[in-house]
Amino acid sequence: MRNLVLAVLCGVVCTVIAANAQNTETLTSNPIYQNNCAKCHGKTAGGHFMGGPSLVSGKATAMSTDELRAIITNGKHHMPKFEGKLQPSEIDALVEQIRSEGKQK
Repeated sequence: MRNLVLAVLCGVVCTVIAANAQNTETLTSNPIYQNNCAKCHGKTAGGHFMGGPSLVSGKATAMSTDELRAIITNGKHHMPKFEGKLQPSEIDALVEQIRSEGKQK
């Protein structure tokens, strides 16, 4: 019985490690970001003077998932909308990567 419990625990740990290893792409290493967002928000997502704001600032990373998704999908002020240009899964990945930038600080 003890061996069975240890085997199950080992399996769970290995699954969690594998899942985390697959999601190592960061916002700035994402080709979708580089091709669609870096021009205005900067290669490091720190923003540009007279361009897009920082996506790694507290303001951006504090936004809710729904707020970020709406801005990327529908645009805001000078930012163009990306609905129809990006797949919903690509937008979701960008949103999660922006939000994770705040968790790393």
